Amino acid sequence: MNRPVAVARSDYRHFLSITTRWMDNDVYGHVNNVVYYSYFDTVVNEYLIRAQALDIEHGSTIGLVVETQCNYFAPLVFPERVEAGLRVARLGASSVRYEVGLFREGESAPAAQGHFVHVYVERATRRPVSALPEALRAALVPLVVDGAGAPPV
Repeated sequence: MNRPVAVARSDYRHFLSITTRWMDNDVYGHVNNVVYYSYFDTVVNEYLIRAQALDIEHGSTIGLVVETQCNYFAPLVFPERVEAGLRVARLGASSVRYEVGLFREGESAPAAQGHFVHVYVERATRRPVSALPEALRAALVPLVVDGAGAPPV
C-alpha cells in the first residue's frame, strides 16, 4: 500500500483550534482514531454555522455523510491543542468533498488528514437537492482549492 502524501498546512483555507479532552485519549495514551472524525465534523460544521450557511435546527437542506477516510501520520495526545485545517476539494451540484488536516498547534506537518463527502438533501424527504442553496455555495467557494472542482458557472 502506498503511503499518502501529507497536504501542506498552507493548502488549507480555514482553521479552527480544538482543545483535546482527557476523554479523547484511549488506553494506548493517544487520541483514539474515532475522535479524529469528530474533529473533522467539528471544523466543517463550525465553519458552516458561523458562515450562516447551515441551520441545524430549521434548515430545509441538510448534509448527510456518504463517505469518510483518514490517514494517520503521528499521534495526538491530551492536553495538546489541535488546529484543524479545512478546504473543499470538490463542489458539486448536491455534494461537497471536504478535506481536513489535523495539526499539532504551530506545526506544519499534519498528524492526520482525511476527507468526508456530504450529499445535501431535503430534510423532509432525504432526497438530494437539485442545487446547493446559494448561501451554502457562497460560503464554500472561498474554501475551494485550485483545480479541485471549481463551482459551475
